Order: sequence, then C-alpha cells, then structure tokens
Amino acid sequence: MTEIPATAPRKTSLWAKHKIFETNSIFLILGVLFVISIGGLVEIAPLFYLQSTIERVKGVRPYSPLELAGRAIYVREGCYNCHSQMIRPLRDEVERYGHYSLAAESMYDKPFQWGSKRTGPDLARVGGKYSDEWQLRHLNDPRSVVPLSIMPAYPWLATTDLKYNDIAIDMKVNRLSGVPYTDEMILNAAADLRAQINPEDPGAADVEKRYPKAIIRSFAGDPKRVTEADALIAYLQVLGTMVDFKLYDNKANLR
Repeated sequence: MTEIPATAPRKTSLWAKHKIFETNSIFLILGVLFVISIGGLVEIAPLFYLQSTIERVKGVRPYSPLELAGRAIYVREGCYNCHSQMIRPLRDEVERYGHYSLAAESMYDKPFQWGSKRTGPDLARVGGKYSDEWQLRHLNDPRSVVPLSIMPAYPWLATTDLKYNDIAIDMKVNRLSGVPYTDEMILNAAADLRAQINPEDPGAADVEKRYPKAIIRSFAGDPKRVTEADALIAYLQVLGTMVDFKLYDNKANLR
C-alpha cells in the first residue's frame, strides 16, 4: 500500500487558497491588473515630483538651424532605419564606437534617434570621424568609399537647394516641446543658417556665440549655395561632439 506523503495536505490546502484565481479567469485578470497597477504607480508617481529625469551634461545644446534642417532630412530619408544613435554600455560597443551614450545627448531630439536595428554602423559618435568630402562622396556613391556598402545613393542632396523658409517655425515647434530656443535664436534662424556655411559671413561670429562648438564652413563645397547635403553633413558632423567624454573617462579612472 502506497503511503501518502505528509506534505500532501499542506499542498492541497495551499492550492485551495488560490483555487479561485486558477479556476476563474475574471479574478485572475483583476489580480494581474492590481499587481501591475501597484508596480506602475511606484515607477510613475515619482516622475511628477522630479523637475527632470535627465542629468544635464555640460556642452549639450540645441541644434543650430542648419543642423536642425539636416536632422529633418536624416529623418525624411529614413536613415534611422539602418543606423542607430545609441551606444550601449557593453565592452564591444564601447571599443568599436566610443563612450556609451548619455541620456542628456538626446534631450533635444524630437523624436530621439536611438534606433533598434543596425544595417549600418551606429552614428552616435560619427561627428569628425570623416571629412566633409568623405561624407559627400559617401552620400553620392557609398561604394566609392566603402566597396561592400549596401547603402543606397543620395546624389540629389548635393544638387537640391535647401528650403529653409520655415526653419523658424520648426524651432518654435521644438520650443513648445521643451527645447530652449530663445526669441533671438528664432528671429535670426534663417540668417544663422546661411552664415554657418560661410566663415566670411558677417553673422558667423553670432552663430558661434548662439551655438557653441557649431562648425562653420561649407560642408558641400560651395559657400554661396545652401544644399540639402550641406544640412545633412552639418548634422552628421555634430553628432557626438558636444560632450567632452575625456572628463568622464578620467572620473572612471580615478575610481
């Protein structure tokens, strides 16, 4: 005769206590929603009392009008579908792309361009990695500089004049979502955009003053003409250049 384990009654009693949840889907759903609600409140409620969930980092600034226009082209052409802009804090990522991404770097991106797929390399630190000439050739004919590239060509960017009559409106919209564009920045948006591609423009100094570390030069080679290539390359060349990551590396070494 097989003996019944002494623990059997305890298991039966335990099952009986939560039997109502296992045999009644309505109670189970309500129970799950209740538990999730508690977890959600614990995570979300504190956000209403915090002034900011992003630690501000020295050097991060709003995009200049030209960079902002270039970012719009980047989004328009779907570059984010193949290139992410977020370096994960993993050894292989840091060794390949550079310092891992900080939340503050994307605080003025509306929407952010973190991405979830990399058909091409991550671009979070691409600024200054290649020359303007390289970037222009890469856009016109990717395989002329990267033979195995599967990226499509964008030759029309270099021959299409940039339409920037509404750049001030774009800046106003960004300001509504929290980007700290001042009235002065918005008022001089078009002039600053033109001045950024011409170091000899009288307004070039004002661009540097309003947008620290802004690169002022003709990105596509013709300072008298603003093309979509100028804007896109200006945007690419500023990615990852606003923050001095040597400060963070030094802090890590001191620990």
